[in-house]
Amino acid sequence: MNLHEYQAKELLKKYNVPVQEGIAVDNVMAAEEAYRQIKGQTNNNFAVVKAQIHAGGRGKGTIKGKDQRGVAVGKNLEDIDNIAKNILGGTLVTVQTGPAGRKVNKILIAQDVYYPGPNPVKEFYLSILLDRSKGQNVIMYSTEGGMDIEQVAHDTPDKIFKEWVHPSGGLLGFQARKIAFNLGLSGEAFKNCVKFVTNLYNAYIGLDCAMLEINPLFKTSDEKIIAVDCKMNIDDNALMRHNEVASLRDLEEEDPTEVEAGRYNLNFVKLDGNVGCMVNGAGLAMATMDMIKLSGGEPANFLDVGGTANAQTVEAGFRIIMKDPNVKAILINIFGGIVRCDRVAAGVIEAYNKLGDINIPIIVRLQGTNAEEAKKLIDESGLKVQSAIELSEAAELVRKALAKSE
Repeated sequence: MNLHEYQAKELLKKYNVPVQEGIAVDNVMAAEEAYRQIKGQTNNNFAVVKAQIHAGGRGKGTIKGKDQRGVAVGKNLEDIDNIAKNILGGTLVTVQTGPAGRKVNKILIAQDVYYPGPNPVKEFYLSILLDRSKGQNVIMYSTEGGMDIEQVAHDTPDKIFKEWVHPSGGLLGFQARKIAFNLGLSGEAFKNCVKFVTNLYNAYIGLDCAMLEINPLFKTSDEKIIAVDCKMNIDDNALMRHNEVASLRDLEEEDPTEVEAGRYNLNFVKLDGNVGCMVNGAGLAMATMDMIKLSGGEPANFLDVGGTANAQTVEAGFRIIMKDPNVKAILINIFGGIVRCDRVAAGVIEAYNKLGDINIPIIVRLQGTNAEEAKKLIDESGLKVQSAIELSEAAELVRKALAKSE
């Protein structure tokens, strides 16, 4: 589950991770009041306005139809007012949103941390995630923080450092000091960085994060180390331990079909192809998607109905798949292990009748317990559904269906 920047920062503060302070608002009047509060706290007229969407590249992204970036600095109340009016309710297009962009429902009015002082300011990069190949968490960091970290990784990979942390041992003191040293810090900034990294890792573990990225990790002119931006993704399987975090979910930032699938406990991911697939089991789903590609098609989705497929889940899967106008055929591939194939076939027939006239070719491949009985039910149902027992047979039916649709 992805979180907004302002939500992630509030969670980090509970782990004593210093952040760029800010106030999230959803209207212009509230933005003006937030600016007054921020200005009063810092004695600085400057403040930063940040669009809150689940996508990176906001600083370089633009609001559709307006000459307005997703992140902008205002030097007075009039500036803040104009920026807020331009961003709120607008559609922000970044490299990660694609041309469709994302609607901005909230903005963050944040402190200006680039104030002058006795020492130069500096931007770094730091993230924590699981390295599956090693079975350990890895802290990736660089002296080259900011908006172009992907380009840094591509052009100068030697500037990206990695520190692996064994889950049973946790982040050790020498590792935190090594990170601060490799970032070129010394004195008070070095000490603050060690504390920052240690507390950030504690937050990563304590919140069951799948990914935690700070970019930029910022050294202020008075040697403080703070998180200016934060991307946080929480492991969905751990949300049962974090009710307060689960309540932060923003459904408007997620694909509507994936949200609907979640209501029926369906594992669904929308793709860009032309063949909808409904399968039980992730491994079988991947094999089915491969077979679709080998047949000349492209999978339109990943949809795993689980091991207890019934009429309700099949109907829900049908509805979700058919909302995609690009789908030219649907392949249902069920292995009857825990659930009998004839029961799934009955569910398919019931769902088909409830949904009414369906003009998309539907191929049903059922294998396992009572597969022959299931095929007979499908064949004798009188519905426009083609059945198969072998996966290769189902793939050939998909190929023919796509050929007819061209």
